[in-house]
Amino acid sequence: MAPNPPVTPANPTDLKALKGQLPLIGLTGGIGSGKTMVSTLLSQLGAGIVDTDLIAHQITAPHGKAIALIKKEFGPHFIDPNGALDRAKMRALVFEDPHSREILERITHPLIREETISQAWNLAKDGCAYIVFVVPLLIESKAWLELIDHLVVVDCPEEIQISRVMQRSNLTRPEVVRILNAQVSREERLSHADTILQNNGNFEELSNQVHLFHQKILDSAKGLPTSS
Repeated sequence: MAPNPPVTPANPTDLKALKGQLPLIGLTGGIGSGKTMVSTLLSQLGAGIVDTDLIAHQITAPHGKAIALIKKEFGPHFIDPNGALDRAKMRALVFEDPHSREILERITHPLIREETISQAWNLAKDGCAYIVFVVPLLIESKAWLELIDHLVVVDCPEEIQISRVMQRSNLTRPEVVRILNAQVSREERLSHADTILQNNGNFEELSNQVHLFHQKILDSAKGLPTSS
């Protein structure tokens, strides 16, 4: 299918101005559920992807926009030898200290939001079929739930999540369980979903589900007004 006509920015500093211009999809799921795999498949089909977790990694990478502020607030020992955020050390701190978490979020959230808006408008101007916002903590945010037109939840049994995260991130089982317990429950996440994609490890089955969802969104977008 040909891409949408490019969207002319009405207010490129605000995501709400994209509402009604093209479908805005929220994609979420617990850690290790397979959000990245789903977003990659959707990108290959023509969706525009804005991954807030990837943006968070970019701003805390060496020379990232958040590094100087993190170093100022938390000290140089939270920066690794390569100049990136020491994520393991920071994770341990914010789990134990809610005030430190608030400070970190005050630093990172505005930078993530700024880049999210920039990427979304660029994708819209390029004429993508629809935009998918990949947001790990989407359910916790009223603003995201009000913005998106459709919520996709990637789901799998908790034991599969734990196994995947332990393998990919070299974390212990108690560490992974602790992260899971800090997220919204699986039941609450699923209760908000418009579409649930099951990712139990069979790539072909997941790919088929993603293709069906993609076609569903294209069909629903036919009723949207054409932007001038």
